[in-house]
Amino acid sequence: MAMSRRLRLILLVAGALALTATLVVVVAVYLLLQPDRFTAMLQSQARDTGLELTLASPASPTLFPRPALDLHGITLNARGANAPILLAARGRLALPWRTLFGGPTVITQLQIDAPRVDLDALQAWLNGLPVVPPGTPPNIPRIKTGIRISNGSMVRGNQLLLGNVALEAGSLISGQPTFLRLSAITSSGTPLQMRLSATPSLQGNTLRLDDVVLHLSQGDSAVLDLRGTARWHGEADAMATLAGTLDHAHAGQYTVSLALTPADQVNPLLLALKLDGPDNHADLRLPPLMLARWWNQLGNAQGPQLNMPPGSGHAEFSKIEMGSVSIEGLTLQAGDDVPAAAGTSAPAKPAAAGKP
Repeated sequence: MAMSRRLRLILLVAGALALTATLVVVVAVYLLLQPDRFTAMLQSQARDTGLELTLASPASPTLFPRPALDLHGITLNARGANAPILLAARGRLALPWRTLFGGPTVITQLQIDAPRVDLDALQAWLNGLPVVPPGTPPNIPRIKTGIRISNGSMVRGNQLLLGNVALEAGSLISGQPTFLRLSAITSSGTPLQMRLSATPSLQGNTLRLDDVVLHLSQGDSAVLDLRGTARWHGEADAMATLAGTLDHAHAGQYTVSLALTPADQVNPLLLALKLDGPDNHADLRLPPLMLARWWNQLGNAQGPQLNMPPGSGHAEFSKIEMGSVSIEGLTLQAGDDVPAAAGTSAPAKPAAAGKP
């Protein structure tokens, strides 16, 4: 009987010590991680770009398997807007151990689960950003945080565009290779994949991307592989040269080249696209920013009357299939200064008359 009381006393003391130790660990973790510090940092960074970040509940800290803060009910709005740009059920900020002991406030990885991105709200925020005065030094991104997104979706209003979106990106550090991997499923059930790898380097206010390898695939029907280099100096001051192949399951293999030239006082940012393959040829010059604005007008019933897309060039397609639509024998020619179709030579200029 005495032994039983002694055993119960020992168990009570051990339980009390375990509970005390647990409480001490919980308090220590909270004090070391200081969730409010990171929440305030994220909200401040969002406000600097005209965004408002809110959480459904305060961030909760954890130490295992590594230091992190769990976020619940994430909402990202443009300032003063009602429609959210991003909604997410959960998120996690992974932190380095040195941050726990008074080190700098650094996030080593951002994880977001089940985000919903509204393109209309995103476009409205982008359109509301202030115009950068000419000559302003570009804001080159310096990203030290890896990003991982799972089970995401992309919508336009109530229309689903992409589902089951998964994205993983490495850090953007000068001189170190980085990567971006994206997969999704369209509203019609077609799987999409993108893989991008490159070595970024910061030279003054210029971001260079060397050893660029880009892979795009649409199910088993089309695969695009390109390699090259790119550089960005802010705004529309961008250059890129990419070349490779397009493999189409029903049309064969094509050679593809892309050349992006920066805007100047006369010309906009311009993309030169050349494609050459079985019965299909194209040599086009497209202003991507103007083309994006034209594309956005397609879904705007209140927009101006629809006109031809901007650009110039020549294209010949023996057959194009887009879902249930099939077009055969299509020839396009646009713009005043029309280049020759890819795979053909430009007409020779007449020889100059000799001097008498």
